Amino acid sequence: MQTLSIPYSDDLLISTGKSKKALEQEMLFLLAVKLFELGRLSVGKAAELCNMNKIKFMDELGRMEIPVINLDDDQIMDELKNV
Repeated sequence: MQTLSIPYSDDLLISTGKSKKALEQEMLFLLAVKLFELGRLSVGKAAELCNMNKIKFMDELGRMEIPVINLDDDQIMDELKNV
């Protein structure tokens, strides 16, 4: 498994009021969310990246008002035709 190291100052810990572990978990989660939003990771792979199960990750996306399913207009029309 590859690792990524992101340097940050103690000021970041102070300004967020989070512990080192909580801040690093949040940063990893937000990276996974962004990669999912960009379509670079599936919901399952994004959940795996931030060490969450898929259902929990999808629930967190919902709390952030990020759609779990992103269909373009043509895909929506195709789905509606099949209903």
